[in-house]
Amino acid sequence: MARKLSILAPEWWDYTTLDDQILDDAAKLSAEDMLALSREGFRVVFYDTLEDFYLAEALEYIKAWRQATADNPVGICGPIGPIEQLPLVARLVNELELDLKNAHFWGMDEWYMDGKEVDENHPLSFAKADKELCFNRIDKKLRMPEPNLHFPKADVTQYVQSWEGVRCAIMQGGQGDIKHWAFNDPVKREKPYDQAPPSSQEYGQLSTRIVDLHPVTVMQNARTSSGGVVTSVPTKAITVGPVQTWQAEKVSIWQAGTHDNPFGMRLTTLMIGKKITDSSVPMSLLANHPNVQFNFYRAGIGTCTVEMH
Repeated sequence: MARKLSILAPEWWDYTTLDDQILDDAAKLSAEDMLALSREGFRVVFYDTLEDFYLAEALEYIKAWRQATADNPVGICGPIGPIEQLPLVARLVNELELDLKNAHFWGMDEWYMDGKEVDENHPLSFAKADKELCFNRIDKKLRMPEPNLHFPKADVTQYVQSWEGVRCAIMQGGQGDIKHWAFNDPVKREKPYDQAPPSSQEYGQLSTRIVDLHPVTVMQNARTSSGGVVTSVPTKAITVGPVQTWQAEKVSIWQAGTHDNPFGMRLTTLMIGKKITDSSVPMSLLANHPNVQFNFYRAGIGTCTVEMH
């Protein structure tokens, strides 16, 4: 039987093409139900205040970088979105006088325009944001060497190679409206995926690459980054792939309720908790990773009851 067409963008795959039963079950989950979906390999954690939430997120950087030595370099892969933890990371490094000479950082993704990655002069540049919010705020004597900062470029060769020989202790991310981590969006509904999206195994073999962004992702980034001016948001990006994600010892997803909505947060928690994988919901594929943690700001979880605005 043919899968449903997307309600959001019929030329694409996304979560609206799933079986209605999965969607209905997700909408009914209470916060306690979400906590109860924790299992071996998947942990759901709640934070009662935003201060605790973002401090815990920042401390993941410190915990990872503290492990780094000359013969065992260690890094963290991090997002733009959420960003509130980044200035806290710089402050903690400075206060603790943590020497980062053996530490590494991988940016998750970057915009792609005119045949190349956007440079750091572009107002939406992720590398620019990482440096301004975090790395340039670290005392010069403590900073990691420039070659230890890895940002994806249109030619992904160097970025992919940087994952070899350096241990990624943690990959941190958020969740977008289209249920992605980084820019691992669902694919277009065109051959060979006109009848079904890629299998979990097939999608899981994707490495760092240039991607077309789902219209919902473009719209979301316009809302969160440019006041809704969709025309200012690129429609392509370079993103870290599942291949690199599975090289990370742990994947930690941070959801304060400002990026995805109450339904989306429930859907991926349900799918990962119950090991329901479908590449129309890329985040669900993390069910196959051995160490995943979902972190929620309790007040941001909301409900899926009808509420007119």
